Amino acid sequence: MKTMIEFMKKEAVFSIALVLTVFSMFFVLPNKGYVDYIDFKVLALLFCLMSVVEGFKKIGIFDVISCSILSKTKNSRTIGILLSLICFFTAMLVTNDVALITFVPLTFILLGDNDDEKDVIFIIVMETIAANLGSMVTPIGNPQNLYLYSYYDMDMGRFLETVLPYGVISLILIVVFLWIRLKKSALDIEVKQTELPDKKKIVKYVLMFLLCLSVVLKICDYRICLGIILAVLLVSDRGILKKVDYVLLLTFVCFFVFVGNIGSMEGVRKVLSTMVEGRTLVAGLILSQIISNVPAAVMLSGFTEDAQGLILGTDIGGLGTLVASLASLISYKFYVKKYPKNVGKYIRTFTIWNVLFLIILLGVAQILRHMV
Repeated sequence: MKTMIEFMKKEAVFSIALVLTVFSMFFVLPNKGYVDYIDFKVLALLFCLMSVVEGFKKIGIFDVISCSILSKTKNSRTIGILLSLICFFTAMLVTNDVALITFVPLTFILLGDNDDEKDVIFIIVMETIAANLGSMVTPIGNPQNLYLYSYYDMDMGRFLETVLPYGVISLILIVVFLWIRLKKSALDIEVKQTELPDKKKIVKYVLMFLLCLSVVLKICDYRICLGIILAVLLVSDRGILKKVDYVLLLTFVCFFVFVGNIGSMEGVRKVLSTMVEGRTLVAGLILSQIISNVPAAVMLSGFTEDAQGLILGTDIGGLGTLVASLASLISYKFYVKKYPKNVGKYIRTFTIWNVLFLIILLGVAQILRHMV
């Protein structure tokens, strides 16, 4: 019982999704139609991407990239900007979660004993914002983009038209705020050089990543991609399969069933559609603050045809509260583990800067969407 409670606390979003799904089953009894609710393409592609990313992490490619870049600078302002830019751009390809898991610990190594405590908090917060906003620029940057890109059957041109202006503005804001807030103080740091991973392994995972990308670009069928990646990993690296976040996949399944059941209830569907229609962006943003942007995207997708509004609402909605994007909790946990007495300072700084970015980008969204 204790173990179950600990699991539910650790996987709060999955627990909520499971409760909602079970609750909805009392109104729409389990039937063959449940299978139609599930987007197997999203699940398969998400599984493949997570597997490839775990492979990249295992061979240490991120360590090589970060060390080669950071070895060229010795001051806090440049370090802060570089770390945030690395998080921004890597999140586009390997998701915001992986970017933060990889580079936040590196921040502690570089700045933990060298710089002002406030600067450390600020840089980590900006890295988090950078990862969340960088991930919005590609369909594979975060789970909600991947889902919505598939659900609305978008093409790359339409997707980039939706998110690219906000990505550019976000990048400019991040660099400007870091430049203004951080001093150009010298640091006594030593970056350990790492050996280049086995070239064959690099090629293997790069090819698998390109295969995933071909599914996103609608060149390759997702079932072929899944079959090839599973076969390769089963033969050459089974350990990777144990590190995939299967709870995230189950969370998606739960929300697929829940949203499908809600959509089957005509009265409820009409009420929700009326509430969301014309307010998709704001609805996605507000709901993300409460249950985080991934489940918000899945829940609202069944009640609106405004794909662009929902993408922007849940991507920008990843800013704000600590739970708005689950990736933000990664940085929080890393910081609290190292500085348990500074939780209040971190949350205060995190909230102030996230709300500031949210207000600016929401204002930009209102202007740009009214111009179209």
